[in-house]
Amino acid sequence: MAFGGGSRGPFDFDPSQVPKLKLPKIPGGTILSGIIGFAILLTLYNTVYQIEPDEAGVVMRFGKFTRQTDPGLHFLFPYMERVTKVPVERQLKAEFGFRTVQPGVRSQYRQGAQYFDESLMLTGDLNVAVVEWIVQFKIKDPYAFLFNVRDAVSTFRDMSEASMRTVVGDHSVDEVLTIGREQVAMQSRDILQNLVDTYEMGIDVQRVVLQDVNPPDPVKPSFNEVNQAIQQKERLTNEARTEYNQAIPKARGEAQQLLQEAEGYATERINRALGEVARFEAIHAEYRKAPRVTRNRMYLETMNEVIPRLGTKVIVDDNAASVLPLLDLTKKREKQ
Repeated sequence: MAFGGGSRGPFDFDPSQVPKLKLPKIPGGTILSGIIGFAILLTLYNTVYQIEPDEAGVVMRFGKFTRQTDPGLHFLFPYMERVTKVPVERQLKAEFGFRTVQPGVRSQYRQGAQYFDESLMLTGDLNVAVVEWIVQFKIKDPYAFLFNVRDAVSTFRDMSEASMRTVVGDHSVDEVLTIGREQVAMQSRDILQNLVDTYEMGIDVQRVVLQDVNPPDPVKPSFNEVNQAIQQKERLTNEARTEYNQAIPKARGEAQQLLQEAEGYATERINRALGEVARFEAIHAEYRKAPRVTRNRMYLETMNEVIPRLGTKVIVDDNAASVLPLLDLTKKREKQ
């Protein structure tokens, strides 16, 4: 192989015979402008933020709390500050034992074994109840909610479950299922609020609502039979109490009526006796003044009262030979 001179062998290389490649020109100015524009837009996007009327903004610079912003348009230093929006005016809720799938006029809920551990509880009389409830709350201090407790949402759920189990464990299963539901909810709310205040979580617990309380499915038929027996007992008791309320006042009224009639009768007899005594004394005083005249007057007055009651009268004379027919004066007097 010869690399010099004028002669060339079959493997000699001639640079002039290589074809020239035409490469496209790179528009360096356009790409650079696009990169700069994108960087500017990204910077503006990370600089301006909007806080809604029901929110509060918590601004952190390099992970450290800097300030809290109110609703409206605000700015921050890009790539150095970050804002976290906290719904302070919105009522939030935590569900236990179920989850809401679709809220609305007729909300749809999802229940299952994955939520069974939340709702299965032991009552004070060593019975088991399935308690489903809702905790309604608001965030009153965004800083405390974000920084005082790590994972505040999970901690709050654990506190809610602990407070409900504490209260249910102090009541019987009948109280939890029937008459004591409101009391259980109020006590659970108070205990939960005390726990939240102790840990300074910045949460205001507004209400605890027992959504549904039932016995476990394996014992539900027996429990329903017991409830039916209790309801029948209460019904019979109420019926007996109704009959009692009807009979006793009636008997008391009749007894009072008899007492009043007896008192009236006694008063009448006493007054009549007193009147007769007064009349007798008055007659006796007149009799002492004129015995004969008074005696004849009393005789005539007595005959005047007695004779009209005798009906037909027959007068018999000892010297008469036979009975004389008399006029029937009674009929004439009736006709007159």
